[in-house]
Amino acid sequence: MSHYVVIGAGQAGASLVAKLRSAGFDGEITLIGAEPAPPYQRPPLSKKFLLGEMEEARLYLRPADWYETQNIRLLTDTRVVEIDPAAHRVLLSGDEPLAYDKLALCAGADPRQLPSAMGGGLQGVLTMRDLNDAGRMAPLMQPGRHVLVVGGGYIGLEAAAVAAKKGLKVTLIEAAQRILGRVAAEETADYFRELHRAHGVEVIENVGLERLTGTEAVEGAVLADGRELKVDFVITGIGIAPATILASAAGLAIDNGIAVDAHCRTSAEDVFAAGDCASFPWGEGRIRLESVGNAIDMGEAAALAMLGSDEPYRPKPWFWSDQYECKLQIAGLNTGYDRVVVRDGGAARSHWYYRGGQLIAVDAMNDPRGYMIGKRLIEAGKTADPAVVGNASADLKALLTA
Repeated sequence: MSHYVVIGAGQAGASLVAKLRSAGFDGEITLIGAEPAPPYQRPPLSKKFLLGEMEEARLYLRPADWYETQNIRLLTDTRVVEIDPAAHRVLLSGDEPLAYDKLALCAGADPRQLPSAMGGGLQGVLTMRDLNDAGRMAPLMQPGRHVLVVGGGYIGLEAAAVAAKKGLKVTLIEAAQRILGRVAAEETADYFRELHRAHGVEVIENVGLERLTGTEAVEGAVLADGRELKVDFVITGIGIAPATILASAAGLAIDNGIAVDAHCRTSAEDVFAAGDCASFPWGEGRIRLESVGNAIDMGEAAALAMLGSDEPYRPKPWFWSDQYECKLQIAGLNTGYDRVVVRDGGAARSHWYYRGGQLIAVDAMNDPRGYMIGKRLIEAGKTADPAVVGNASADLKALLTA
C-alpha cells in the first residue's frame, strides 16, 4: 500500500490531505505538524482570537476526530529533522525514520525577527504567526499600555487595529516612505493611514527603528530620527521567510522558496511542495504567494499531481484583511501597474489597478460587489472601462457583459 507523507499541518497541508481522500486515494497518509494543535486557521489569530471573540476550538479547520475517521495519521508536536529523497525517507525528532512513496512539503513560512543587536531578543518583543504567539500576546493587551508596532504591512496594521480596539496606546513605525509600500497603491495606503489615525494610532512613516532598549525586557525604543519612546511591548511585522531549511539540506532547488514546476513537483523525484514555502512559474519568472487562498488551491493541486494529474496549477490570487469596521478584499496581483482608478461610493470604496489598459487587480474596502465583479473580470482575462469604474453611480455589473 502506498504511503504519502505531508510535512506541515497548516492550511496547505490540511487541504492537501483532504483532497487526497476526496479524490479517492485509499493508501496511507501521514500529516506531520510541529505544533501541539491540529491544523487551524491563522488569519483570525491577529483579529477575532486576540480580541477574545473566538475560542481555540473554533480555529480548527476540521474537528479533531476527523483525521481518525478519514484514516489519516496526524502527528502533532512532531518535527522533521531530515529528508532523504534518495532513500524516500524522512527522519522525525527522536530519530524515528518514516518511509514514504511520495512526499509533500507544506512547511509554510517563518516571521522575520529583529536582530539581537537591535534588541530583538528582549522579553516583550513579539511576532504574530501562530497560537503560541497569540497566547503570549493576549495578556499584554491591556488598556492604557503603550505598544510599538514595527512594520506597516498588513500584519502590522492588523495588530495595530486590534491593540487600538482594546484601548492601548499604539505607535506604528514604517521605515519605508509609506505604509503598504510593497503591496498596495498610494490610494490604498492613504485610506488605511487615515483609518488608523481616526482610531488614535500614531502612524510614523519614513522612520526606521534604531534599537530597542531595556535589560531583560523591552522598556523603550530609539527611532532612526533620534526620537525615544517608552513602550510596554513591541509587535514586529517585518515580513516572513519561506521555510526551506529541510529542503535545502536535502539538495532541493531553492528559488525564493522551494522551487516547483507547474505541477507542484520539486527537483527531487516524488517530492512535491505547496503553500507559503513554495515558488512556482508565473509569466516569464517565478512567484510565491503568501495567502490562505493560495495555500488551499495549491495544496489541492499538489494532491492531484501526487495522484498523477497533468493539470497545471493556475492560481487565482485573492487576499483579505480586517481592520476596525473595514473589510478589505483584494483580487489579482497589482505587479507592474501603471494606473489606478478610484471608485468612491462613500462607505464602499475600491481601487482598480491597470497595466497597459488591462485590469489586473482590485482593492475593495467594504465593497463586496466591486470585489466580486473585479475578480470575475480578472479571472476571465477581461478588462473594465475606467470611465465606468470611476463613476460611482454606474452599474458595475454591465462590465461583465461588455
